[in-house]
Amino acid sequence: IATVLSKKFGGEAKAYDQIDAAPEEKARGITINTAHVEYETANRHYAHVDCPGHADYVKNMITGAAQMDGAILVCSAADGPMPQTREHILLARQVGVKFIIVFLNKCDMVDDAELLELVEMEVRELLSKYDFPGDDTPIIKGSAKLALEGDTGDLGEQAIMRLADALDNYIPQPDRAIDGAFLLPVEDVFSISGRGTVVTGRVERGIIKVGEEIEIVGIRDVQKTTVTGVEMFRKLLDQGQAGDNVGILLRGTKREDVERGQVLAKPGSIKPHTHFTAEIYVLSKEEGGRHTPFFNNYRPQFYFRTTDVTGAVELPKDKEMVMPGDNVGITVKLIAPIAMETGLRFAIREGGRPGSSR
Repeated sequence: IATVLSKKFGGEAKAYDQIDAAPEEKARGITINTAHVEYETANRHYAHVDCPGHADYVKNMITGAAQMDGAILVCSAADGPMPQTREHILLARQVGVKFIIVFLNKCDMVDDAELLELVEMEVRELLSKYDFPGDDTPIIKGSAKLALEGDTGDLGEQAIMRLADALDNYIPQPDRAIDGAFLLPVEDVFSISGRGTVVTGRVERGIIKVGEEIEIVGIRDVQKTTVTGVEMFRKLLDQGQAGDNVGILLRGTKREDVERGQVLAKPGSIKPHTHFTAEIYVLSKEEGGRHTPFFNNYRPQFYFRTTDVTGAVELPKDKEMVMPGDNVGITVKLIAPIAMETGLRFAIREGGRPGSSR
């Protein structure tokens, strides 16, 4: 996408090996963390998160998808939907991604039009199964390889332009919670020599200005600090607002005082909790969930925003066990406090397998 769009609208494309930043990722030829790539269309500037397709890295899919306005589901026309295709659609549903566009890749390898039609039908059925509008979802047929090679035909660059058009038109302008109290889930923390500690993440709601006081909430005791700088795409700004991917410089805060999974927030606007009640749906075996029931004091991982925390589940008095496919109200006690408020969505997993979703 970045390669084709940079020709037409400007911007910079990245090579695959630049996207996979850490050496162990390159060595195995797979993406372990979520990588950010930017590209532009005539109407919008996109920050694209590359999500891994490997089941064992689904954990990163959860932390990355938590901040998406839409998703591009890439599916091979030659192979059709794979087990991880189903899992990615399900995860998108779990973490609140409302809009999916499908790119049917490797169409240059399929000569049979009927086979292409069949794959498209399978993908639409799969989307509908997980409550996405399968019949109305844009499906773009093309070949990423041809597009990268500069092929200007229907399956090459033209397909990428159709994909960009679908992004602009199918995914609505995000409704940014700009008027809310400032909140930023911490994704990463690093030190910049001579400047201090920088926290990166996407502003979930509100506005943050240089000089404002904020709280660091969750996992450990609440800390107060002051914002001394806001950066986006290596530019210094006066403020960051809902929807922006920013780096925030904190006064007098040590690198070890902040960690992924905490939030930066307007003072007093959100509190950390270890106890909460929730309504959950437990995925069935067919949906990639558990094969067996779970009982009182079940201890899975709870995924909130950018982190996971172990918690103990207390079932209602009249419920001895919970079967795959059940809906149930539970009480949870986490081993560490998390910044939360009513209505917060989360996912439950155990040993890398999806368990259930709020």
